[in-house]
Amino acid sequence: MSTAKRRRGHSLHLDLPKRFSDELPPVAALFLIRFDVKAGYTIAWKRATAGLDLAESVEFKSLPSGLHNVQEDLIYFVHDEDYAGISAFINEPAAKSERNALMLAVGALVPLSQGRLGKSWKHASALKELARNLVQDPSKTQPLEDFWTTHQSQGDDESVDSEPPATSPSVDRVSRKQSKPNGQARTRNRAISTASALAPPGQSLTPHHPALSLPTFLDTFGPLIFPLYKAALLRKRILLVGQAPVELACNFVYDLSILSGIPASVSDLLPLEPLPARLRPFFSVGVHDMQTLAQGSRNNSKTNESLVDDGMGYGWVACSTDDILATKEHLYDTLIAIPPPYTAQAVEKVWPRISAKRGTVVKATQRDLRRYRTLRRELRRYPGRSRARSPLESASTTHAETHSNTPLLPVENTQETFDDASSTTATHLTEPQSWSALAYSSFMWWASAGEKRTDLEEEAEHDSALLRDFGQAHNGSPNLPRSASRMSPGMPQETQDVPTGMLEMAIIAYFHRLTCLMLGTLSRVVDAADDDAGNGEDDEGQTAGQPGATERDARAVFVASEDMARMGLDIWSEADRRFVKELVEFYWGRTAEVQGARVECCGVRIC
Repeated sequence: MSTAKRRRGHSLHLDLPKRFSDELPPVAALFLIRFDVKAGYTIAWKRATAGLDLAESVEFKSLPSGLHNVQEDLIYFVHDEDYAGISAFINEPAAKSERNALMLAVGALVPLSQGRLGKSWKHASALKELARNLVQDPSKTQPLEDFWTTHQSQGDDESVDSEPPATSPSVDRVSRKQSKPNGQARTRNRAISTASALAPPGQSLTPHHPALSLPTFLDTFGPLIFPLYKAALLRKRILLVGQAPVELACNFVYDLSILSGIPASVSDLLPLEPLPARLRPFFSVGVHDMQTLAQGSRNNSKTNESLVDDGMGYGWVACSTDDILATKEHLYDTLIAIPPPYTAQAVEKVWPRISAKRGTVVKATQRDLRRYRTLRRELRRYPGRSRARSPLESASTTHAETHSNTPLLPVENTQETFDDASSTTATHLTEPQSWSALAYSSFMWWASAGEKRTDLEEEAEHDSALLRDFGQAHNGSPNLPRSASRMSPGMPQETQDVPTGMLEMAIIAYFHRLTCLMLGTLSRVVDAADDDAGNGEDDEGQTAGQPGATERDARAVFVASEDMARMGLDIWSEADRRFVKELVEFYWGRTAEVQGARVECCGVRIC
């Protein structure tokens, strides 16, 4: 018999009371970091709850390398695995005695029990205002005292998870006891993934919410967002390396962790325990974090029970401005080189570069490119909004451009190259079409007498269905006329009434449903393989009696090309076949034989 039938169809909706959305998270520590010409980074002022040590850590995390090249920035980081840190940096001209620049940062720590970032972004505006005031006279620290008195944590009373479900925008960590194969109890953090928890109906995302960068994330990576998402789903160690400012890169870390979360509707289909429901985000890291990053390796010989329980050994995602980390290949599995800010002015778009070990360049598949085009087309059905430029964009624009608004996603009447087969998108970002795929396409063109291929239409319909009913489920209306997305950001009154976060929720819902599709399909394949194995054992024990057969061989799973197509993967791509093998190994602990597409004529395989 197959494994026990597991629950399916959990609701993707969580109610988040408004009172919990409006209140600010408690602050466990508040500090002022200054750059001293003689002593370097120093903590000029600090307050912290009892037992919380800030020495020789927060000053380096609050001021990453390269910040001297920007006027201001917002940095997120993790401190002692229990606290999320946020730091507002400012750089102002000063006297020669200060090397012509006064650089300082006002930072805070909040408990991670509040979510991925402890909702620390809710303090961003206040910390920025404190930094602007203190840069005028760093000795006047009374505003810091007032802030600490108002927002300080009350100790154990607030350290307990007293708030309701959905403490983070898309993940509610629910502790559930499971059994390991050896019978020991194991605590697993489930992900109750939901787009509605990001901003419940009737509410909007608060300013500085990292999820507001999701459209920029999509624009920045293009079709490369899909191989990056696949690496995150496999819980790889992912490192983004770029230049200051780092706020946008920190937001991208948050975005990738959100998009690759395991929805509740499929979490019970995964038999292995413990498995991380989300990719662990470290946000901004530096050379001082190398030991922590090394613990994320699954091959770490020092891995122990405490590391597994804490989610270490199952990958992470982080960003850094320290280029030296990119040379330490033992620390990461996937490296993303973020283009410098000045490349925003380039005539031809400069894309990020994704590479694996030994510098192997990772590209999107042809299927990823088609899926990306469909996703962008579907997202245009949502009312367009305007957004302020990100720190990365602002750093490379003129003064006049900095104060203008740009669309969240390019509208249809702008010049895009995504539908041009000879564009830089298809040439530089995607794998070349294989000879087998080319032969199949030529045969289909000949067989259909040059008419439009129905298989590609079905594929696009398959992708579009992932967003079809999202708007109605969240009191929205995605079936809007295309003209709604063409309007100028300042013209239509109705676009200003759209709740902030609707587009971002649609992007999250798309990827979560794609995850459900992949894992749900594989779960059925595994169940079918178990059923076949059970029937085979009844037939005179043929499976066990084969010469040289092992238990691992008997548990092998066969994934057909039809299953890959159902998962939305490229049946011609070796990279996607390898991805499916790793997915089955990671989530089910089974080996997989994955069948790719092939061209046959009269029952004879041609290629």
